[in-house]
Amino acid sequence: MMLKSSAEIEIVAQILKLLGDKTRLTMLKILDEGSCCVCEFVEIFQISQPAISQHLRKLKDMGLVDEERKGQWIFYSINREQEYFPIVQQILLQLPSQKDKLDALVSQGKRIVL
Repeated sequence: MMLKSSAEIEIVAQILKLLGDKTRLTMLKILDEGSCCVCEFVEIFQISQPAISQHLRKLKDMGLVDEERKGQWIFYSINREQEYFPIVQQILLQLPSQKDKLDALVSQGKRIVL
C-alpha cells in the first residue's frame, strides 16, 4: 500500500498512535486469532469492563474492529476491510501469537462460544 497524501499519512499516524498502547495492540492480536466479547477481554487483561470498552471504542472509531450482536453478547472482530488494514496486518504479523490467552479461557470455561 502506497500512501498518496499527507492526509493519509495523518490517518496512519493516528492508527500507529492507537496501536502504541500495549493493551490495544494485544487486543488486536487476540482478535487476529478470533472474535471476543468484552467479558473475555476483562478476564484476559484483568482490568475493568469500562476500561476494556474504552479501548474497544477507540479501535472501533478508527474502523479497526467491527462488532456483531449475538444474543446478549456483542462480539468484536478485526475489520479486515478497513482501508489501512494491510498496514495493521504487517504489524500483527510481527507479534507473537496470543492464542494461549484464548486457550486459557477455554480451559477455565470462560470462553463464550455460540
